[in-house]
Amino acid sequence: MASAEPLEPIKLWPDGVPGEGDLKLSKEKVELKGNFQIEIVSNVSEPTLTWYPAHAPNGASVIVCPGGGYNILAYSHEGKEVCKWLNSIGVSAGLLKYRVPRRDNLEKHHAPLQDVHRAIGIIRQNAEAWSIDADKVGILGFSAGGHLSSMAITWDDKHTYTTDPELDHEDIVPDFGVLVYPAYQIDENNQDKLSPEITVDENTPPVFVVCAHGDKKWVEGSARFYIEMRRNDRPCELHIFARGGHGFGYQNTLEEIRQWPNLVEKWLASMEISE
Repeated sequence: MASAEPLEPIKLWPDGVPGEGDLKLSKEKVELKGNFQIEIVSNVSEPTLTWYPAHAPNGASVIVCPGGGYNILAYSHEGKEVCKWLNSIGVSAGLLKYRVPRRDNLEKHHAPLQDVHRAIGIIRQNAEAWSIDADKVGILGFSAGGHLSSMAITWDDKHTYTTDPELDHEDIVPDFGVLVYPAYQIDENNQDKLSPEITVDENTPPVFVVCAHGDKKWVEGSARFYIEMRRNDRPCELHIFARGGHGFGYQNTLEEIRQWPNLVEKWLASMEISE
């Protein structure tokens, strides 16, 4: 299936970004870095959602959250390339350019999670126009974007900003999640627990998790997330590959872990999310 051209970026907050009216923020910057010329976006103060419609949509859609430590966004190999791949399997995608860097005196995920919630609202409000199923809206994140996705799928269903009935939706929890080498999953004070802001329970939607054994800083977080899903009898699939490290994105590695998109495609079909 072919990928259609993405729509023009949609401003998430046309009437002003919540809580940031008085902030003095640097101008957004886009750079190409490394041998693979990875596109890096920094200083995001005007978050957007870029919609990638599948050429032959099967009804499912996914919000894609690039990583970058909540300081920058790895916008190409953890963003644009992923959206195009999702389109190739019939899944429409929304590339989220969420606010970075971290805002002073706020939790690292606070502003980005507001952006996720608004993006979910926009997608569900436009479900009919965009030929998608409002009950098949997922989220996929890398590294810090994986943590952000974890927050979204375990949230308590309350907005943290004044809602707009034309842009928001009462249901702000994604219907499924894909976590690719997610960061910040482990409690810093107790390595046998999830981070305190992540609470898996009987309502947590289905999740697919993939990481590498060699991703020493974060691999235990993926295992711990799976354990909590299992203990709460929630659907979850975990893949830990022997090699692969961290930050390879869509398929920017020669290691076996580059097959993760194929595994996600099979999982989506097995969960009857994408057929």
